Amino acid sequence: MSIVLNQSDKQMQTIAEKVRSGQRLSLEDGLYLYQTEDLLTLGQLANEANLRKNGRKTYFIENMTLYFTNVCEATCAFCAFKRNPGEEGAYTHSPEEVIAFAEQHYHPGVREFHITGGHNPEVPFDYYVNSIRALKQRFPEVTIKSYTAAEIEFFSRISGLSYKEVLQRLMDAGLGTLTGGGAEILSERYRKKMSVNKATTEQWLDVHRTAHQLGLRTHATMLYGSIETLEERLQHMIQLRELQDETNGFMVFIPLAVQPKSVHAGIKRRTTAFEDLRTIAISRLMLDNFQHIKAYFINIGTQLTQLALTFGASDVHGTMIKERISHAAGALSQEGLTRDELVWLIQGAGRIAVERDTFYNEINVYE
Repeated sequence: MSIVLNQSDKQMQTIAEKVRSGQRLSLEDGLYLYQTEDLLTLGQLANEANLRKNGRKTYFIENMTLYFTNVCEATCAFCAFKRNPGEEGAYTHSPEEVIAFAEQHYHPGVREFHITGGHNPEVPFDYYVNSIRALKQRFPEVTIKSYTAAEIEFFSRISGLSYKEVLQRLMDAGLGTLTGGGAEILSERYRKKMSVNKATTEQWLDVHRTAHQLGLRTHATMLYGSIETLEERLQHMIQLRELQDETNGFMVFIPLAVQPKSVHAGIKRRTTAFEDLRTIAISRLMLDNFQHIKAYFINIGTQLTQLALTFGASDVHGTMIKERISHAAGALSQEGLTRDELVWLIQGAGRIAVERDTFYNEINVYE
């Protein structure tokens, strides 16, 4: 594939040469790509990089979202999901209640439970361990993808255990992988400004480092589109890239567009389609040691997700039955899609749909 470049755009030519020769992009390169008006060339470069890594295969999983509790001690400015203890709408489900919900929506194709929730100080660490154990005993064939690095740091505080001890207990109960959340933007300025009074940047990274050392492969996210600077977005990616150099434990990077507090918020309260596509493409080019970049249809919608497959994305996430966190914050997308809809979405972009498990082992290929 050849890209026709404007001969006067020397910097884009230099970046294209670096991408093609396998040279790592710098923060300065990333800043240029965020500021260039040439979105199509950026997309073509990211598409080229993705095709070299994954060919035309695009991945999805049959998964189900579960939520143990929405009670949370943190006060993150962007969150509409959390409730305070005793507040209307607050809940903490027993393991039996979670299993009952899962049984209601489960079918034999479901391969993953995607579990996130609040940092609830009113229940002990054993509650979180026992919830995982009960689910795994009832659904032994389903991978438990649960808890963010911020939740692991919280469990460490309430239990007095080290990150390693917390993770080992959860793994013994059936934990298969960590979710990528809790990262938001890995900048202390951002975390202070947005009241992210949970794991610090270093703590978040150290939890994933520890998980990787224990043999857990994990996920990484970035919540973009609020008060962060472009430099902070890129530094976030670079810190992940450096940890990946060290451990090779991340499977996928998921850029998440921040959602407004209300579903009725106008378009000026949302990220633009250009920003979403640009961020996915830049993620693909900056994170050269990540196999996959995910286009998360819950946040950017199905049609933009389809377009993102030619801007560097190689994964569209999964069926996501009854997603709540982004929808509590005003997401306009569906709460989930069927397998057939995901296959249609991927094939409509001229790609090969591949149903996977949590660890990117191929289950079905839809040529």
